[in-house]
Amino acid sequence: MAEIKKLIRRQKRWDLLFGLLGILATFSGLLTLLALLIDLASDGLPQLSWKFFISFPSRFSDQAGILSAWVGTTLVMLVTACSVVPLGVAAGIYLEEYAKKNWLSTLIEINIANLAGVPSIVYGLMALGLFVYRLRLGQSILTAGLTLALLILPIVIVATREAIRAIPCGIREAAQALGATKWQMIKDHLIPYGSGGILTGIIIALSRAIGETAPLLTIGALTFIAFLPEAPISGEFPFVSLTWLRSPFTVLPIQMFNWLSRPQADFHRNAAAAGLVLIFMTLAMNGLAIFLRYRFRRRIRW
Repeated sequence: MAEIKKLIRRQKRWDLLFGLLGILATFSGLLTLLALLIDLASDGLPQLSWKFFISFPSRFSDQAGILSAWVGTTLVMLVTACSVVPLGVAAGIYLEEYAKKNWLSTLIEINIANLAGVPSIVYGLMALGLFVYRLRLGQSILTAGLTLALLILPIVIVATREAIRAIPCGIREAAQALGATKWQMIKDHLIPYGSGGILTGIIIALSRAIGETAPLLTIGALTFIAFLPEAPISGEFPFVSLTWLRSPFTVLPIQMFNWLSRPQADFHRNAAAAGLVLIFMTLAMNGLAIFLRYRFRRRIRW
C-alpha cells in the first residue's frame, strides 16, 4: 500500500511539473508576441491614416501608401479561395469516403502530409515553371492566386478529412439504413455536420497564405505599382470583366519588404504600419474562423 501511495505522489509531481512547463511555454510565446506587437504599434500607429490607405507607393515616405498593396492582397486571396476550396474539399471527401484503402491511397495520404511541410519557395519555383512558362499565364494575379492555392491545398485536404472523420459512424449507418445513397449521406449529413471544422481549416490556411512572400517574389511580383487592376464589374455588357486576372500585382508583405530594404527610417515606420494592417487582416480571418466554428457546433445535435 505504501508503495502505491509513493507511486501516486511521484506521478502527481510529474503532472504538476508538466503543467508548470506548459504554462511557462504559453506565457513565453504570448509575451514575445505582445512585445513584438507593442514595438510594431509604437512605430506604425502614427502612420495609419485614411491617406495611407488610399495612396499609391511613392519615392517620398510622407506621400507613400498601401492602396495597390491591399487591393492586390484582396484579389490574390479571392483567386486563392475560389481555387482551393472546391478542389481541397472535394479531394478530402473523396479520400475519406470513396477511396479504397490500399497502397495507392496510403501513398497519396503520405504525400499530402509531406507536401504540407514543403518550404514555400519550392512552390514558387514550381509555379514559375508551370504557370508562368508552361501555361503562359504571366506574372499575374491569376498565377499568384493559383500558387498560393497549391501551397495551402494539403492543409485544406487534411482539415476536411479530419472534420469528416470526427462525425460518428452511427450517422452514416443511420442514413444508409433509411435508404440514402452515399452521395445523399455525404450531402445531407457529413458536409453540414463537418462544415465548422472544414471552414476553420480553410480560413486558417488562407491566414497562412496572406502572409507568404517567397513564392510570390519567385513568380515575379512587383515591388512598386502605381496603378490598380481593371475593375471586375463594369457598366457595359457583359458587366463582368476578367481582365484583372492577367494584371501585374503586389501584396502587403512585398510592399513591407520594399520599404524595409530602404535606409530611410520613415519608410521603416511605413512598413510597421503596413504590418499592423496585415496583422489585423489575419486576426480578422482567425476571428471569423472561431465564430463559424462555434456557430456550426451549436447546430449539431447527436
